[in-house]
Amino acid sequence: MGTEGARTDRPGLLLDQFDQAREMAKVRLTGLGDAEYLWEPVAGCWSIRRRGEAVTPRAYGPGEWVIDKGAPDIPASEYAEVARQAAGGMTIAKIAEDWSVSVARVEEILAHNGAPEPDHVPVTTIAWRLGHLHSCFAGQWEWTFGERRQEPKLLVDFTPSADLGLKRFWALIDRWRDSVAAVTDEQLDTVGFSQYPYGSDPDDPFITVLAGANLEFIHHMAEISLLRDLWRARFTTGE
Repeated sequence: MGTEGARTDRPGLLLDQFDQAREMAKVRLTGLGDAEYLWEPVAGCWSIRRRGEAVTPRAYGPGEWVIDKGAPDIPASEYAEVARQAAGGMTIAKIAEDWSVSVARVEEILAHNGAPEPDHVPVTTIAWRLGHLHSCFAGQWEWTFGERRQEPKLLVDFTPSADLGLKRFWALIDRWRDSVAAVTDEQLDTVGFSQYPYGSDPDDPFITVLAGANLEFIHHMAEISLLRDLWRARFTTGE
């Protein structure tokens, strides 16, 4: 991409990065159908399921459809974040509280120096990745720009419809982007400007929360793009 018109101020850099990632994701998600959205490429995938068919002990959602969530743990993709928190002075007890895991689990992860353990994270469907992103951004919006009172796990009505799921998701993402665009420099530097309860947001300057939200969006959209590639490739592999 060209640099003409690119912003160099702190919020501008993060907004431009988010906007570019959002537009790329919209292109990559064009034509997503229900079968692909719910496709489980291997056995034991996490996905969205009817409440009575959930296969994980902590699946959640306010309606008929819930999103899989296993026993409390820290995804391997977040081990580096755990290492960063520890290096930044956060106590192991506080890290364990933030991630809802035991102190022993945090110590085990730190002993690996932030390196992911093999076979530790389940394969997920596109529906799960989008639902997870939707849930995270909905919760962060509520606990940053909203009333800061609603349980994040009850904010998203998950659906088996790709079209409906995307429609709701992009509406929320646009609301998040508009709210972020109005943040002041003072608010960017305010520790605890976001009070999102499932993470370190209350202990971080908001600018680092924004940077983390961008990374969350980018890496999950990259994973969704790979799943789309694998969906197309399955027709040539004899499946």
